[in-house]
Amino acid sequence: MAKNSLINGSIWEQYSQKVQDRMNNPRYMGEITEEEAKARGGKLVVADFGAESCGDAVRLYWLIDPKTDRILDAKFKSFGCGTAIASSDTMAELCIGKTVDQAVKITNLDVEHAMRDNPDEPAVPPQKMHCSVMAYDVIKQAAANYKGVDPAHFEDEIIVCDCARVSLGTIKEVIRLNDLHTVEEITQYTKAGAFCKSCVRPGGHEEKDYYLVDILKQTREEMERERLQAQADGVFCVFFTNPLVTTICFPISNKALEMSFEQLNLIGKFKAVEGVLDEDIRPMLQMDGGNLDVIDIRPADDGKTDIYIRYLGACSGCASGASGTLYAIENVLQENLSPNIRVMPI
Repeated sequence: MAKNSLINGSIWEQYSQKVQDRMNNPRYMGEITEEEAKARGGKLVVADFGAESCGDAVRLYWLIDPKTDRILDAKFKSFGCGTAIASSDTMAELCIGKTVDQAVKITNLDVEHAMRDNPDEPAVPPQKMHCSVMAYDVIKQAAANYKGVDPAHFEDEIIVCDCARVSLGTIKEVIRLNDLHTVEEITQYTKAGAFCKSCVRPGGHEEKDYYLVDILKQTREEMERERLQAQADGVFCVFFTNPLVTTICFPISNKALEMSFEQLNLIGKFKAVEGVLDEDIRPMLQMDGGNLDVIDIRPADDGKTDIYIRYLGACSGCASGASGTLYAIENVLQENLSPNIRVMPI
């Protein structure tokens, strides 16, 4: 039967050729028996995981060298849709040759990217991305079985978006740093909510503990309360992320306004730099989908003040970030604050 008689042709075209090939001819489907494991001198680990969102389930078999914790072979059995079979097949292949600790770092995005024909084109339609989430979860279960720990042992953050593996802390940090107002902006900056959309709001493929609409609302309310309190106290606030999101507020004084940039304390320098960037630099970067974050400000031995920045969004990895854009940022800061400023991208 022709594939177009089974599924709408335009939808089928959203699947990469690699996905279609693995749907029809999975390479690692099967099982590893205890007898085979003993014959090959390895330890057999079996893990099961089911995705309630689409009724799929996968069983993962690992053959592990107990001396090195290296995965010698991997097989799977999958009960569900073609996307689940293709992603499970890819997941099994990615595990082989890695240690258990390395395998736990494989995410569903790694699986999805491995199934792409073109690095810039998704391997599956957004509504099927949740099927590959099982890959990460069953790997975590297999590692837990091998090490004798709870699967939660491998989670050090609250994950809001399972598809893109984006944490609650990251989302709140990005909202604050970039003054985001919409869920669409959160998705643009973090990829959270870009795939199955279950984390965007209630009513998606599966129930979530956290939703982007609620996180955005709560974070915006927190920011507004802090702003109003700062106004009432006659202070201004700066958000830092070294290493966590921290709000630092301090008094505004006329004396501080009369100081040169070099005379300001570290917090005053941050405030001055952020003010110039917000006024003259960030609007231009944001027009092209980019942004920047000020990481640190340090005095240098040669009398200069080094300002360390990190490019975000479209600016990250852009060639002009080390030339034209960098020079423009440095010149604006030098003209507005001090000729001794030097900008250092990291």
